[in-house]
Amino acid sequence: MLPSIDLTDPGVLADPFAAHGRARELSPVVTLDAPGMPPMWTVTRHAEGRAALADARLEMRPASFAMRPDVPEHCRPYMRSMQEVEGEEHARLRRAVAPAFTRGAAEDFRERAARLAGELLDGLSGETDLLAAFARPLPSDVIAELVGVPATDRPQWREWGAAVSIGHGPAFAAAIPGIVDAARRAVHHEGVLTALAHSGLDGTELAALVWQLLLGGQTPTNLIANAVRVLLTTPGAWETLRDDESLLPGAVEELTRWCGPQLMTFPRFAREDVEVGGVTIPAGSMVTVSIAAANRDPRVFAEPERLDLRRESCPHLGYAHGPHFCLGAPLARVQTEEALRALLRRFPKTRAADTPAHWLPDPGTLRLAALPVVLG
Repeated sequence: MLPSIDLTDPGVLADPFAAHGRARELSPVVTLDAPGMPPMWTVTRHAEGRAALADARLEMRPASFAMRPDVPEHCRPYMRSMQEVEGEEHARLRRAVAPAFTRGAAEDFRERAARLAGELLDGLSGETDLLAAFARPLPSDVIAELVGVPATDRPQWREWGAAVSIGHGPAFAAAIPGIVDAARRAVHHEGVLTALAHSGLDGTELAALVWQLLLGGQTPTNLIANAVRVLLTTPGAWETLRDDESLLPGAVEELTRWCGPQLMTFPRFAREDVEVGGVTIPAGSMVTVSIAAANRDPRVFAEPERLDLRRESCPHLGYAHGPHFCLGAPLARVQTEEALRALLRRFPKTRAADTPAHWLPDPGTLRLAALPVVLG
């Protein structure tokens, strides 16, 4: 019988890295248990996880992204992203949008990301919730800038981004029709969708891309907040980056490995019996990869339980791997670097507030309820 991880266990919620790490050392494949869900097969080790994410027999389906019952029916077609499809349809969508999300395109956007970060820091001082004032609005501003949303509409995009980052409740449900409508209009703005208008994608597919960008754009929210918390609570870490900004690109990779927000990948479905690490996963089973376990696998990372801002090689799975590797990874990296750079330069003596930040009890995402700091 395989080991299992109980996602309702308070110990798992309090320290998912330790719980997933213990499971990893017991078996390359374990099961996840949660109320109301069938057991999910979970790959815990880096090599096996990386291979699984590139295995065509483990496929994405619409069921990988359970549609909430409060999503209006007319909005559903616009919320079906390329993540939900496989094969030639996925390849067609990916080919069409990939040129707009290359590393070079992200580098071209760096100056604008730095400007947006700086604008958010203007006027901040003293004790501040940096999650609400900075980490949460920045990705929404970045996506709005990328899409070409007029400045007058950006406060609304911040509200939508905040609702999407929470992922439930009346605000989330109320935001969906507005996001979908704005996405349809955004095709006519001067932004990335205008450039993609002749890519062969239809209006529904372009609007779905905006939804995917706004949804995926919340990853930097939690990555930036998590990174700041870790830097401020790890002795010497903040000062290390403050004194040597050349470490930032590698440090962002290490911070993504160490405290990246995604604890598990979206589930795939086994099209047939699949053997992973000597374990046969039956056809039809839901399969995920534990990013929390794989990113601290001692078979790949030296001293994996140590934050090393000078780590030379960091092949983490924070953005997954294979055909569904995160399209926005280059942009997420750039804006996380620029967010940290702006903070380190503007407020070099920042410290954690006396009120400690704490992780929310979320089995799938490492995220904070708030990030109280004293800017200085």
